[in-house]
Amino acid sequence: MNTNTENNNARSAENAAAKRYRELTETPVKVLIPRLAIPTIISMLVTALYNGVDTFFVGRISTEAIAAVGLSFSVMAIIQAMGFFCGQGSGNYLSRMLGAGDQEEAEKMAATGIALSFILGIIAAILINMYLRPVAVFLGASGDTIDETMKYLRIIAIGGPFTMGQFVLNNQLRYQGSAVYAMAGLLMGAIINIGLDPLLIFGFKMGVSGAALATIGGQIMSFFILFLGCMRGPNIPLRFSNIRLNPHFLIEIVNGGAPAIFRQGLTAVSTILLNRAAGVYGNAAIAGMSITTRTMMFVASAMIGFGQGYQPVCSFNYGANKKDRVKEGYFFCVKYGTLFLIVMAAFCLLFAPEIIGFFRNDEDVIAVGAVALRFQAATLPFLACVVISNMMLQSTGKGVKASITSSSRNGLFFIPLILVLPKVFGLRGVEISQPIADVLSLFLAIPLAGSEIKKMG
Repeated sequence: MNTNTENNNARSAENAAAKRYRELTETPVKVLIPRLAIPTIISMLVTALYNGVDTFFVGRISTEAIAAVGLSFSVMAIIQAMGFFCGQGSGNYLSRMLGAGDQEEAEKMAATGIALSFILGIIAAILINMYLRPVAVFLGASGDTIDETMKYLRIIAIGGPFTMGQFVLNNQLRYQGSAVYAMAGLLMGAIINIGLDPLLIFGFKMGVSGAALATIGGQIMSFFILFLGCMRGPNIPLRFSNIRLNPHFLIEIVNGGAPAIFRQGLTAVSTILLNRAAGVYGNAAIAGMSITTRTMMFVASAMIGFGQGYQPVCSFNYGANKKDRVKEGYFFCVKYGTLFLIVMAAFCLLFAPEIIGFFRNDEDVIAVGAVALRFQAATLPFLACVVISNMMLQSTGKGVKASITSSSRNGLFFIPLILVLPKVFGLRGVEISQPIADVLSLFLAIPLAGSEIKKMG
């Protein structure tokens, strides 16, 4: 009886795997990518929503409170970066292994990726809480924002292991083609966050501490929902016995995840430098630039989600040696991604003051944020080519080129610009650093992606 059950389960798993293979390698790209992209777009918007919701509710407290959350965003970005590092590094590899028909190798990578994220999350939580005040000061907190920044950071750090873990599970599910499961986990966490924010901030009068608790509460809920998703359908089940923290799997995670940590990690560094540069002009400037960053991140998240819908198609077909589908998907995503960003750029240019005022109705905050938002909206359409080029390079295992493209926008170009331009142009230099970096990133992404596209014939 048990033998028959085991045989039936094995056949069911084989049929599910065969169905997934046919779907990812035979469904027309123009149909498949949007089908996978819609859930991933929602997932990325939900990720951005965590920050936006806190910003909205904390903005009802004071300019200092919203500045404190803005300053803390850098640490949140680092925690997210490590989650994406483990998630995209393991997910990228397991997707290629599934495309090549090696289920056992894929299962080992899935377990190793989640184990590594929890180890890194625990280390991060300990270090941040050990050096809480120095970290807050380094981020740019001053006398009137340091206490609020420390309150927020302490709680966010404690939830770090689950924050990283949810991003790992989300990415692994997405790379297996289970984008709906991936979306559902993050969406439920966001709903919990939205519900807890006003209750804890205003109902229990916990202020920024309530905002932080609401955030990690939502992320812990996301983690457990995503974990359950891994145990359903054709998804790879997570087993402790499959963990392999050896050089082979760690190197593959680094190769596939390095672009993500460069992209997300440099976002943290650039945000620190941006806040410090804006801090010279007061808390209103920090708040204005923080809101602009959140707004642009929300739009960029939709673009990144679209690109992530392409990633499993790219990596799976690359592993199956169907490179014509890799190329077709690349140009499809660049074309429609650019059109989407043109529409969003026009909206931001027209309604910049209203967008900033929605988060904080303060004339000084709006004065800084509206100008910065319009500058960044002007170069927003270039982001499509940069993002999709990075996704293609990362998903095909071109780790070095992918790391260069992912680090260009918030690292290679932005960091020198934010260090130099404010000294020359003052506050205007702070506002124009990101759009100039976006233009330079486009010029770098085109030849790096083009060289790989040519190799595919």
